[in-house]
Amino acid sequence: MSEREEFLRVARRARDAAAGLAPLPRAVKDAALHAIAAALVESAPQIVKANEADVARARANGVSEYMIDRLSLSAERIAAIAAAVREVAALPDPVGESVRGGVLPNGLELRQVRVPLGVVGIIYEGRPNVTVDAAALCLKSGNVAMLRGSSSAHDSNTALVGVMQAALQGTGVPADAVQLVPGTSRESVRHLMRARGLVDVLIPRGGASLINSVVEESTVPVIETGVGNCAVYVDAAADVGMAVEILLNAKTQRPSVCNAAETVLVHADVAGAFLPPALAALRAAGVTVHGDERTRAYGDDVVAATEDDWRAEYLSLDIAARVVDSLEDAVAHIREYGSGHTEAIVTGSQPAARRFVALVDSAAVMVNASTRFTDGEEFGFGAEIGISTQKLHARGPMGLPELTSTKYVVTGEGHVRG
Repeated sequence: MSEREEFLRVARRARDAAAGLAPLPRAVKDAALHAIAAALVESAPQIVKANEADVARARANGVSEYMIDRLSLSAERIAAIAAAVREVAALPDPVGESVRGGVLPNGLELRQVRVPLGVVGIIYEGRPNVTVDAAALCLKSGNVAMLRGSSSAHDSNTALVGVMQAALQGTGVPADAVQLVPGTSRESVRHLMRARGLVDVLIPRGGASLINSVVEESTVPVIETGVGNCAVYVDAAADVGMAVEILLNAKTQRPSVCNAAETVLVHADVAGAFLPPALAALRAAGVTVHGDERTRAYGDDVVAATEDDWRAEYLSLDIAARVVDSLEDAVAHIREYGSGHTEAIVTGSQPAARRFVALVDSAAVMVNASTRFTDGEEFGFGAEIGISTQKLHARGPMGLPELTSTKYVVTGEGHVRG
């Protein structure tokens, strides 16, 4: 059987499973999630053994220790993954929720209700914990998960999906509700991207190159997530101490994530007060600043910024810095170079804050707060599948409701249209 034939076999089983999963009540889905959590803990030794093979291959290929840490699983990490599955089980079930409705003038009862998307394909890099997180979120929202992780984690992902499928046996949830895309070649990814009619939506999770590739090559509808060239704008009316603290948190609290700040824009009127302490704080935290000429005047160690720096999602201890002459100039920079993820303004001026919020076209806009708060957990949504930077269907942190569509249910009493 060819790789494509094997993919189609798996995809058709996923499609069949979606029909059986969609109408299941919350109690059945929650019980299945708890079964998965228990099985993960019980099967930790075999999962760790499979993961060790992935880690050994990665080391042999010269992968950095940072990436190996993201790849590695231990009994403790598996227990944390299982705990996250139980947290998903505790979240409200969005399926069947009435979004709006009422009785029309002609007497028809109209309801718009949430329904699963169907088969959700997820293409992701590196961390095998995403395999379980994505499967749990899809299952809870009544969707089948078609998972395509990186080839570097293939043994780990195979073990994890095998454990989850076995755990679903006898729960009432189809075991085929969690599927691993067969194969490790680039072609296996392409099969998933071209499976229109079998897969309802694709969600890529990873760097800009992965997301762009999926968006450009897929015939299946795509929800873009994750790329975060986030900016902090320090306004003329900013409290300098607050601005330094927010910038430091946004850049250094966890620099390798999509809601970390990658750019700081400083109003010229406050540059003299803000940049010396800000550059000192960034330097002490190990951050390399890539600045324009006006920024470099305040620090001998500031590297000259290039055009690429303004567009960079560093995901590291680097940040681009520019002095601007107005709030409008800051917004123009964001519109030209930003990724539509999260921007922040630090200001003591309510008119400036309102204008910034009105002008900036991003999924989240922070006023006197760190960009690091753009997160499903921080927003009170619970776990998330990713952060959407597009405008159709969903935008911002995608929790369980964002993994649903809607349908209209219309009830009459023999109504016919005249």
